[in-house]
Amino acid sequence: MQQNNDKPWFMDGSGDPSIDTKDLGTVQDEMYAEALAYKKCKVYESRFGDPHLAAMAADHAEHHRQHFDALRGYLESRN
Repeated sequence: MQQNNDKPWFMDGSGDPSIDTKDLGTVQDEMYAEALAYKKCKVYESRFGDPHLAAMAADHAEHHRQHFDALRGYLESRN
């Protein structure tokens, strides 16, 4: 569910600013998954001989880094 602004519903600043333990664990798990996916993409980027595949891996790495940063920003906004 998207609000009228550009931020996703979970980052719109509405509601209670605290986060419960279960949700914190979920966000931390997602951050771990994004960090792992980023690292894997960077390894693939360095090992691909084809420049097109290396560029695709680099793009995917950046995508995962942005997701990680968004999750970190969400946690920081809740503290």
